[in-house]
Amino acid sequence: MAVDAVEAEYDLEQEHEALIQFVYVAPAGLVQARSDGEIVMINPVAAQLMMPLSRDGNLSNLFTALSDIAPDLRSRMAAFTAPQGMVCDGIHLPVPGVGKSERRLFSFSLIKLDDKRIMAMLQDVTWQAKRERLLRHQEAWLNAVLTGVSDYALINLDSRGCVTEWNESIGRVTGQGSDIVKRSLAVFYPEDAITPERVLDRLHEADHSGWSLDDGWRQRANGTRFWGSAMIAPHRALGDESPLAAALAGATHPGYCLIVRDMSGHREAAEVAHHAALCDHLTGIGNRRAFFDAAESELRRWHRLPRPISLLMLDVDHFKKINDSHGHPVGDEVLRHITRVMAATFRQVDVLARIGGEEFAVLLPSADLGNAQRAAERLRATLEAQPAPTDAGPVHCTVSIGIATMDADTPNVDALLKRADDALYAAKRSGCNQVCGPGVVAEPS
Repeated sequence: MAVDAVEAEYDLEQEHEALIQFVYVAPAGLVQARSDGEIVMINPVAAQLMMPLSRDGNLSNLFTALSDIAPDLRSRMAAFTAPQGMVCDGIHLPVPGVGKSERRLFSFSLIKLDDKRIMAMLQDVTWQAKRERLLRHQEAWLNAVLTGVSDYALINLDSRGCVTEWNESIGRVTGQGSDIVKRSLAVFYPEDAITPERVLDRLHEADHSGWSLDDGWRQRANGTRFWGSAMIAPHRALGDESPLAAALAGATHPGYCLIVRDMSGHREAAEVAHHAALCDHLTGIGNRRAFFDAAESELRRWHRLPRPISLLMLDVDHFKKINDSHGHPVGDEVLRHITRVMAATFRQVDVLARIGGEEFAVLLPSADLGNAQRAAERLRATLEAQPAPTDAGPVHCTVSIGIATMDADTPNVDALLKRADDALYAAKRSGCNQVCGPGVVAEPS
């Protein structure tokens, strides 16, 4: 019996050694940690990917090391109550570039092994994500053409995106009558969901890629909303010349075809997929990936056709004190309260995102410094006047806000973000509960 026990122990040691060797030579980053994030084992690939992300170069805790790109990991882990299983599977985390390198995208999965152990996998999927995005775009195009024959409106647009004629499909899907002729395609969107500049952007994207597709809320003539897709494709009657370019040059062109589909039956699945990929787990607003995707797209449009763009960076004042005094669950309630006030303050076209533990960003397309300042001050004053309702009672909270606007000296998203961040810390140094930016210093009330 003693010999059998020794042999069994030897076999177990051999299996463990083989497992350790596999972990260290695996092509993906692998990390084993305790349930609180304290790292027990990390392979070279994971260390290489994570080291530039750690503020102090310390890889002792998984959640801390990834806090800048995945601020909600700790709350995801706390919310997962099953004894074991997948906490998150292949979520995409945008990673700032180093020096002149481009921004990268990491895929991150987290598995709960038991009450005391977790395992994480990290991979650089930058190029795969670009290819998948293109394939999804092509698949959406085919799906729109080949399915749903009775639930789409086929609309002809002129070279500047205005409806040229009415037909029955427009009335059937949107309820719009013949008076829609000569109105912009923005009429199919809820108020504040699209700007005149964004209309031109969509036409340009259709010229460049062959189509432009987006999903989201659409609006009927009676004001009710439906979940739908809007796809634009250019007519090519004049060869390869784009309709928008022809219009800007003063020439005539057949324009574009717009297909609006009622996707209400697919809304739940679409929203679940959207939430998993682009929403912050704790607050429900955009996550870092959503912010950087939107910001990089907006800046590409700016470099092609400059227009006002502003960025707000928000930080909750003395948030550590709130957590220390009331506990992290109350701190989470405060963050959710702040995001609710943000959603009520800004337009639908604005991009709201949580990009750090208590840090938020708001991208304001087609908003100059004055508009950004007014919106920021409105948010600051509302939060100061409305304590957060929590299980521990009302909790008073304020925010400091930094503003940056796009100009010719801002080459990329990181530069714009840094300028807003510098303004944010100027507000912090001035006593908190303030709005600061270029030429803007608002006194606290």
